[in-house]
Amino acid sequence: MANVVVVGAQWGDEGKGKIVDWLSERADVIARFQGGHNAGHTLVIDGEVFKLSLLPSGIVRGGKLSVIGNGVVLDPWHLKKEIEGLRGQGVTITPETLMIAENTPLILPIHGELDRAREEQTSVAKIGTTGRGIGPAYEDKVGRRSVRVADLADDATLELRVDRALVHHDALRRGLGLEPVDRARLLADLREIAPSVLEYAAPVWKILNEKRRAGKRILFEGAQGALLDIDFGTYPFVTSSNVIAGQAATGTGIGPGSIDFVLGIVKAYTTRVGEGPFPAELNDADGQRLGERGHEFGTVTGRKRRCGWFDAVLVRQTCATSGVNGISFTKLDVLDGFETLKICVAYELDGKRLDYLPTAADQQARCTPIYEEMPGWSQSTEGARSWADLPAEAIKYVRRVEELIECPVALLSTSPEREDTILVTDPFAD
Repeated sequence: MANVVVVGAQWGDEGKGKIVDWLSERADVIARFQGGHNAGHTLVIDGEVFKLSLLPSGIVRGGKLSVIGNGVVLDPWHLKKEIEGLRGQGVTITPETLMIAENTPLILPIHGELDRAREEQTSVAKIGTTGRGIGPAYEDKVGRRSVRVADLADDATLELRVDRALVHHDALRRGLGLEPVDRARLLADLREIAPSVLEYAAPVWKILNEKRRAGKRILFEGAQGALLDIDFGTYPFVTSSNVIAGQAATGTGIGPGSIDFVLGIVKAYTTRVGEGPFPAELNDADGQRLGERGHEFGTVTGRKRRCGWFDAVLVRQTCATSGVNGISFTKLDVLDGFETLKICVAYELDGKRLDYLPTAADQQARCTPIYEEMPGWSQSTEGARSWADLPAEAIKYVRRVEELIECPVALLSTSPEREDTILVTDPFAD
């Protein structure tokens, strides 16, 4: 049976939550493979709004197994809060419906404190993090000083892990003018939260491989977008993990040969939250209109998103680095009513035309967009569920995007509602 990876193919906020939820009806297992609670998903189901930032989007569907893989960094206190919130909305969450990899690193309060303290420093440019400790938690993972889920089950191991981490963190905190970590308080907090995490702990790598051998369909869910990838994003204005599709394998413990289809989620225009280059950004009435019509405010932070025309250069690039087989084109309805639309088809840099975004930050900042114009449409596309419901100009726009990014449209989303989706190619088809 086919297994599908879903990745954002821009700077995040492409509408992955709805698409993953829509696809999860066809899946048996939904697995998160990277990121933390710094990127939100908003689901609208029968008029009810669910806001998720850590749990897989499939958690709101009954009869599915949701998995948090080892590529995620987990804030246990946020996990407890998010579970309680969803239970309050009638969602059933048990160890049979949610499993967390035993080797998942934890986000501790000291990580958030370090994150915010660094961002407040004025000696270097701000990265624009959410301040939730994601980056420092990944640093500790690579530095081999993480507290992981399994460590919560043994008090002696937990103390050793905390002491190893504090050797590093207390030195950093002194340099930032922060008080040393209260070791006793941190250990007490971890012991208190441990039962809320350990009840879901499992050897996820083993379970996923067993599910695969049994012919179950697995949906791998990424957070954020490929342009925030630590290696292939607009460094240093990126997240702290690999976001591209290859991470689905290492972030869950399943072999790359088990991935059958990569679905890239692509918004019909471009948005970005926080700092960093954005060649097609609009600081005019059109940009304002896109933001207002698209309700472009972050699910987690509430920060206003920067808006611009569709950038085919960037999406073609991310489709290549993630091996995207087909895209899900979202928020087409936001473009309704524009008399003229523009698509960025190339960049100009120092008098030369480029068909990719260069790696060097100074060059990225100097890239200016080269646009191609297309006629807009006056009719509404909101809620369309078939090609016949779309204006001819909207179809031409979608087809031109396919040509420019060198990747076909598999799904077309026309509203936040789950069923307002046009299926072109079923990613789960054998």
